[in-house]
Amino acid sequence: MMQIQAVVKKYDILFIADEVICAFGRLGTMYGCDKYNIKPDLVSLAKALSSAYMPIGAVLVSPEVADVIYSQSNKLGTFSHGFTYSGHPVSCAVAIEALKIYKERNIVAQVNSVAPKFQDGIKAFSDSPIIGEIRGTGLILGTEFAANKSPNDPFPPEWGIGAYFGAQCEKHGMLVRVAGDNIMMSPPFIITPEEVDELISKYGKALKATEERVKELKSQQK
Repeated sequence: MMQIQAVVKKYDILFIADEVICAFGRLGTMYGCDKYNIKPDLVSLAKALSSAYMPIGAVLVSPEVADVIYSQSNKLGTFSHGFTYSGHPVSCAVAIEALKIYKERNIVAQVNSVAPKFQDGIKAFSDSPIIGEIRGTGLILGTEFAANKSPNDPFPPEWGIGAYFGAQCEKHGMLVRVAGDNIMMSPPFIITPEEVDELISKYGKALKATEERVKELKSQQK
């Protein structure tokens, strides 16, 4: 990311950061950009802005961009821009309260206290023969299933390995996001160490069942 930032700055190209998922603690910093020392020109926000209790989104704009908009809108008399339901009072009130709670409960510190256990616990399964890669940071993590542990050797789509794993997780009382043979996990910021242990245990059970399923499907190919 730092290399990308250097290139866009060299050619005077605006850097837009999508923080819809990463902002407000998900990576263990208030913004994902903070973790990687990125200085964007514009930032998109949503989701945790209101802790998802109410729909709301926002765009942060750097002074350099804002100054240009301000100077030109003065010449034209107005800057005719807005979001649908822009500034809805109920959504904004919830967002303001959510941001207060993040500070009062020191959510960033909470994320950092449990994230290593979460990351290390799940990544301990990386040697599984059906996992190509486990990647993540903070309280976000992805698992990519692949044959022969190679991202260039996916399982046949009709096998539905990701969906099978997701169903096994649900069987044990845990919901994960399934996208093909990729699994995404974003536990709540208030997850406890004990709940992380439970999460890891259920992940392991689902993985073992999925490994058996792959063996079964491979044997049917012979």
